[in-house]
Amino acid sequence: MAGSTFGTLFTVVTFGESHGPATGCVVDGCPAGLPLDVPVIARELARRRPGGKGPAASGRQEADEPEILSGIFEGKTLGTPIAILIRNTDQRPGDYDELRDLYRPGHADWTWEAKYGRRDHRGGGRSSGRETAARVAAGAVAGVFLASYGITVRGWVSSIAGIRIPSPGEAGFDGAEAEKNPFRIPCAAYVERVNAALEALRQEGDSAGGEVFCSVTGLPPGLGEPVFDKLDARIAAAMLSIGAAKGVAFGAGFAVSSMKGSENNDAPFAVKHGGAEHGGTERGGAGNGGAGLPPGVPELSYRTNNSGGVLGGISNGMPLEFTVAFKPAASIRRRQETVDRNGAARELVVEGRHDVCIVPRAVPVVEAMASLVLADLILMQRCGR
Repeated sequence: MAGSTFGTLFTVVTFGESHGPATGCVVDGCPAGLPLDVPVIARELARRRPGGKGPAASGRQEADEPEILSGIFEGKTLGTPIAILIRNTDQRPGDYDELRDLYRPGHADWTWEAKYGRRDHRGGGRSSGRETAARVAAGAVAGVFLASYGITVRGWVSSIAGIRIPSPGEAGFDGAEAEKNPFRIPCAAYVERVNAALEALRQEGDSAGGEVFCSVTGLPPGLGEPVFDKLDARIAAAMLSIGAAKGVAFGAGFAVSSMKGSENNDAPFAVKHGGAEHGGTERGGAGNGGAGLPPGVPELSYRTNNSGGVLGGISNGMPLEFTVAFKPAASIRRRQETVDRNGAARELVVEGRHDVCIVPRAVPVVEAMASLVLADLILMQRCGR
């Protein structure tokens, strides 16, 4: 499957099926000498795992203990392909036997057969959210590379089950809080409300969608390859490759369609080191000290960030900001109409171990895919491509 390879210079191939023996990835193009070991990867995988009890938990409890098979020696990258294996220790393929000849609503069962003539009915095989564990492992490698440049990628849930969560600059927002609750929402006052909403859906056998906001800071200006490899185009493609993602918006998002040009344009100003203007707005300025700018190009920042840190497909030094919309989990315990392989009308209730809402677990996946895109573009920039 050519579609299982991502990237141009910093590449990743993921492998494995939902209820097969293992999943994993091979990362190639990572420079040598970067500090990397199992705990770094395990920490990110633990953020993706469902845990505890309640509506944020899942019945499937995988250990997600990564095994590094190659590319690392004495705690540092070798510059050779990095192979990471994640064994599936809690797979139950027999749970899906009754779905062998049924097409689940909202799933890729029929489209997969329409393309290949056959499918892995055990939880969807490669189309399962289980595949994202390999992405997160690869993203951990990319994250170490980005850290060497002072680049930080952070995400949180900005909307869930129809409940909008306060955003930066609004009352109650606390970015650190997102890693302290199971819903990854950056506002402690909303935890109980979200819990109640998802618990009600769980009792009804239904599910919910939501949105993940991602912010990348420390990104230098100049990243992105016009015309067809624009930074925002690459990010959008990466996000929409995540199974349940249905939309991506940058900066002010779709609100720009109702703005005037005078409202939407981000006004630049020259950064004067030691002067009155330096560092941009409270949302972050260029933050690069002019490093990497061609001779004669002034260092600028912007008073607003409606563009989400991208102009003409190239980073402008402001935080890269975007939102990803996720659909409700397709596997629900409510009776639904469908058809079987013979075209006969059927009804089904999808039993098993399924999330009420996958959005909190999607946060590290969004971060991972953003990290992979940025690592790739940095290598392309270094090569002068």
